Amino acid sequence: MTYALVRPIRLDLDSYARATGLHPEAVRRLVVLGLLEPVSDARGELCFSPSQVAAAARIQRLHDGLSINYAAIGLVIDLLDRIEKLEATLRNLSPRH
Repeated sequence: MTYALVRPIRLDLDSYARATGLHPEAVRRLVVLGLLEPVSDARGELCFSPSQVAAAARIQRLHDGLSINYAAIGLVIDLLDRIEKLEATLRNLSPRH
């Protein structure tokens, strides 16, 4: 049996909403769409890791800056992540001079 030395930092729904500037209902909608990946605490309440704040900012940039609807944002994020992985692979394969 192993024990964590430090409890991971988690934000409850209201704290996460304040940190991201989103309304709690908007956060819930993004969770339902699969755009955010919360965990549940012992009471079954939504909790978010700090990395999910950056995910929300990315979603907001795509929605506001490119006028992409929330339903399509998941596809766009998936494609951007794949491009990033391919670029990293190419950088690792390139001969270094």
